[in-house]
Amino acid sequence: MKILVAVNETKGSKNAVAKFVDMFSVCRAESIVLLYVEKFDASFVMDEMLGESEIKALMEAVQGTEYKEMLDKKAQTILNYYKKLLEDNGMTGVKTLAKMGHPAEEILAAVEAEGVDMIVIGSRGKRFEPLLMGSVSREVLQKAEIPVLVIKGEKF
Repeated sequence: MKILVAVNETKGSKNAVAKFVDMFSVCRAESIVLLYVEKFDASFVMDEMLGESEIKALMEAVQGTEYKEMLDKKAQTILNYYKKLLEDNGMTGVKTLAKMGHPAEEILAAVEAEGVDMIVIGSRGKRFEPLLMGSVSREVLQKAEIPVLVIKGEKF
């Protein structure tokens, strides 16, 4: 079984990876794809004013800049942290991917490109949130054509 584990820098993601390690320590995955998606930081106003093609053009414009370098370093730091955590727990065959864009769309695109059999993703689970799922995990759950394991975060 090939499993994609979507990660970021949040407590929810750390919790999801810890639960993943607990659950799959006996039944090893054939391979694991760790995916970090850097959400393009367009403000709400920009999201409302600009269409998808304009946002993509802005994303392309940051290529080769110091800003993009900083984002790449951040992504590598996060991916290295989780890869080491998995490998320290005896999990092998860990591949890392860093993408930039809309997280749910990038997760689903990686599923297709990598031939993944299952997705593991964390959820915010904030106590004041009406639906105990973040928008990314909810969108992935709704649109994925393969099993999705959503690991709810700890309550704050």
